[in-house]
Amino acid sequence: MLWLSVVSSAVAPGLALLVYFYLKDKYDAEPLHLVLKVFLLGLLIVVPVMIIQRGLTLGLHPGPYIESFLVSAGVEEFLKWFVLYHLIFNHTEFDEPYDGILYAVAISLGFATIENVMYAWYSHASIGSMFLRALLPVSGHAMFGVVMGYHLGRAKFSKGKRRGIILAVSLLLPWIWHGIYDFILNTMASYWIWFIVPLMAFLWYGGMIKVAKANSLSPFRLLKREEEVNM
Repeated sequence: MLWLSVVSSAVAPGLALLVYFYLKDKYDAEPLHLVLKVFLLGLLIVVPVMIIQRGLTLGLHPGPYIESFLVSAGVEEFLKWFVLYHLIFNHTEFDEPYDGILYAVAISLGFATIENVMYAWYSHASIGSMFLRALLPVSGHAMFGVVMGYHLGRAKFSKGKRRGIILAVSLLLPWIWHGIYDFILNTMASYWIWFIVPLMAFLWYGGMIKVAKANSLSPFRLLKREEEVNM
């Protein structure tokens, strides 16, 4: 029963955040099956992530900078971005800016969830440690997803060179924020919480602004208002 509780605590945060961001889509809800498919893709990419990270670790013997910004953040954010770009970016259901946020959050939370389950399995984690992980790593992956998805949404509805620039930003910004997050944890054994908490507060504050802004740019916003008026 204790093990079931720990596993539940490993899975619940990711699913709860996924539901939260799904319900934040104000004007044109995405097909649930597609959102869940992207979430499952997040679960699956943990395998190539682990293989690449293991190879880089053996080949580079990285210090904290390389470990944080390349081996950890770089590999994880690139693979999430790569999958989204090739499977979702040109999908017909990606038809408003907020969709970028939802799908990026979905793949990020899928990855964070399997990472959480593996942590619980191998470390025999307690309920308390899983609660802390819900507040930090899982929540962190969600925020990196918001940053990535917001700019993917901008790129989707941009043209020419501007699209390419914004696509690059959609990869680089979550990569940088994730690297900063990992660097704090890797180098500040005693005082990390004094840096992580403000960082997470800043990311959540900025993330909610991005959510509101993406929704405000929806092409379905005016249609929704017309339906409400006609009712």
